[in-house]
Amino acid sequence: MAQTNKKDVRGDVFDGFRTAFKSFATEAIHVGQEPEQWNSMAVVPPISLSTTFKQDSPGKHAGFEYSRSGNPTRNCLEKAVSALDGAKYSFALASGLAATVTITHLLKSGDGIVCMDDVYGGTNRYFQKIACDFGLEISFADCTKPELLKAALKPNTKMVWIETPTNPTMKVVDIKACSELVHLHSKDIVVVVDNTFMSAYFQRPLALGADICMYSATKYMNGHSDVVMGLVSVNREDLNERLKFLQNALGGVPSPFDCYLVNRGLKTLHLRMERHFKNAMAAAKFLEADPRVERVIFPGLPSHPQYEVVRKQCTGCPGMITFYIKGKLEHANTFLSNLKMFCVAESLGGYESLAEHPAIMTHASVPEKERTVLGISDTLIRLSVGLEDESDVIEDLNQALNAAHPQKI
Repeated sequence: MAQTNKKDVRGDVFDGFRTAFKSFATEAIHVGQEPEQWNSMAVVPPISLSTTFKQDSPGKHAGFEYSRSGNPTRNCLEKAVSALDGAKYSFALASGLAATVTITHLLKSGDGIVCMDDVYGGTNRYFQKIACDFGLEISFADCTKPELLKAALKPNTKMVWIETPTNPTMKVVDIKACSELVHLHSKDIVVVVDNTFMSAYFQRPLALGADICMYSATKYMNGHSDVVMGLVSVNREDLNERLKFLQNALGGVPSPFDCYLVNRGLKTLHLRMERHFKNAMAAAKFLEADPRVERVIFPGLPSHPQYEVVRKQCTGCPGMITFYIKGKLEHANTFLSNLKMFCVAESLGGYESLAEHPAIMTHASVPEKERTVLGISDTLIRLSVGLEDESDVIEDLNQALNAAHPQKI
């Protein structure tokens, strides 16, 4: 397990965080990629497009029958992800929501799910508008406060769904404390952590006591804004058997080409995440010092409410920044409309910088009353800081703020 650093060789922004996981880059590049598995000895795993595989005789095959059940290219990706998550088993699904649906199918009618109150809008929509129609009882709690999580647990609770940092208000949950609390209440409750924002490079939920780690791999794990995919990792044998069955039975699997692309993206994950962190830290400090900004929420800043939790359980922070611009909706709209390098678009975690308005875009499906309670207001803006030159990131933010607030505040 990584230990807290005082001086980090990766740079000053990493000081005080946990050290990088041992051999992360080496495993990202080599695990599951062995040339010896192919007759051609190809260094880069081939894209296996075949949907079916020849059998020596009925029921006797070389490990593959039908591409939904298993695919050579997907196997390479899943082995690599397992290594990076510190897991025994991993599963690739067609999207982050396909991963969510597959995990939820571990439950049965009458079971309860306690979900973090602030989560990705699609997760909220699925739980509130679909899963509940199939007999699942959904409740929400602020898991940053253990007493609220404990109060939300019921006799029928079978799953606790944690997202950390949360989307979009960047709350950070103490995974170890929550996992211990939940498992003390009942060993039958499965703790799931959505690790999309942190990626495997900055956080390993399974090592902190979670039962399942999941991602929208569309984001940082792929990192190039050209693949929609979900990933799930586990250590428990029972969960592996059930999820493997569900992956095949539900059929929400990704294409071999998409698996190839995400597998390729993992090879530079460590380099990308370090640059995301450095750029985001510079942007967050700039915004926090600007009088046109009401408040900045970035886990790497000492002003973040759970700053010490972040440094305790993470090796760094992603490029995600949430901030409240001073003024009203018109000021937020003017800011977003005047960005030049940042692209106004949904999603996050790609090499390019993106900006969006959660209340109108990614979290519009969350009921207005809930958005108000969570703080998803008209002046809330979410940034996904990319890999561009730091000075250009700051310059673009500054000129957009100038447009939104031409007069000094």
